[in-house]
Amino acid sequence: MESISKHPRQVPSSPERSRQQTGTIRSKRTKHRKGRARLSLLLLLFLVILLVVFIAKIFIPPPIKASSAILIHADTGRVLYAMHADLPLPPASMSKMMTELLVLDAVRSGQHAWDENVPISRYAAEVPGSAIGMHEDEHYTLRQLFEALIIYSANDAAVAIAEHLSGSEARFVETMNARAKEIGLSDRTIFANASGLPAADLVPFAEAASEGDTVMTARDSAMLARWLVNKHPDLLEVTSQRDLPVPQKKLSLHTTNLMLPGEPYSYEGNDGFKTGYTRSAGYCFTGTASRGGNRLISVVMGTGDADQRFKETRKLMDYGFDRQGILSNLVAALFK
Repeated sequence: MESISKHPRQVPSSPERSRQQTGTIRSKRTKHRKGRARLSLLLLLFLVILLVVFIAKIFIPPPIKASSAILIHADTGRVLYAMHADLPLPPASMSKMMTELLVLDAVRSGQHAWDENVPISRYAAEVPGSAIGMHEDEHYTLRQLFEALIIYSANDAAVAIAEHLSGSEARFVETMNARAKEIGLSDRTIFANASGLPAADLVPFAEAASEGDTVMTARDSAMLARWLVNKHPDLLEVTSQRDLPVPQKKLSLHTTNLMLPGEPYSYEGNDGFKTGYTRSAGYCFTGTASRGGNRLISVVMGTGDADQRFKETRKLMDYGFDRQGILSNLVAALFK
């Protein structure tokens, strides 16, 4: 057996050892650079994903299941979303917003007072659809009828108001259309009666304005709601009420707006505005909500069922408030 000492381990010369150390260092640097490159790529991918989400929230609205819809900023009137917004459609009781406006005009001008008594005609007492259940020759205050019109969408209240303010529903309709032009609604919107009911439902009543049907565009409905909110902000105290006691009938009328706090489709910031339904119109809703200094107004027309109008409104409102919040935060960050 040969001695190990006869074959000593050869130690690399100094230049060779230096080359090996240099190669090791280069290998480590290369791995480090590759690791940093992968990390940078991952960060870039993350930023791209964030950017896509940001763009989607601002520029890509949700799909809305309705015949027409619109979303606007109440203060500026800026349109945030529109779908068939200029298509004239039956609005059902959303047209009562114009009836509301004429009452507010009459009281503000001093021609009428909230506490004055309003007599109930046969037509008002028997008009079909949602109603207080009034009888001919009963009396209610103008305020009671106004609040029932808004909170419960009472058709009998709408007719009684029209006859009281103008002497007949036909003359009241003339005032409705004249006022619509004054506030800038389009020619596509035509008011035919005080309640929004189809003309066919009013034919049995000789006193009724039953020559045609009311049609409105979603854009005009939003503009009318905006006018009411901006010119008569106190109206929100009524539109936000969930119940209206009627002492004469020993009953309480419950709101038709199921997006108010405590209702099944409660939505943060919602404080109105007006529902509508007829067979020809489908289920409609003009809604408003305020968050973080931004008030939005949405309109959906011709949805398939009572619940869907609130679900679609929620989609629009979420989209609008997300968009406003992101833009506000971005502007604040840029000019901080």
